Amino acid sequence: MKKVSISFTYDEEKLNAVRMFLAQKNVELENELSEFMEGLYKKQVPAGVREFIEMMEVQAGREKDKRKPPARPTPQSAPIHPPLRGQGEQG
Repeated sequence: MKKVSISFTYDEEKLNAVRMFLAQKNVELENELSEFMEGLYKKQVPAGVREFIEMMEVQAGREKDKRKPPARPTPQSAPIHPPLRGQGEQG
């Protein structure tokens, strides 16, 4: 799923306090906000709509896989050209 960036205003002192206390717990603000947004999504978006979105994601993934070119076989370890005369021959 394509990610988007959201922006909003918040009190700077409060934000600094949150960051300070999260840092003490080795927790990143972005992770906390992502978890919050996921909870908000599950709480506010009806289950049927969430299921539809998930189905669309699966379908998009399948279509993306179809567009990938097939994997090319790896080259053999044998030399491409035979050795030139005088090289590798014992005479």
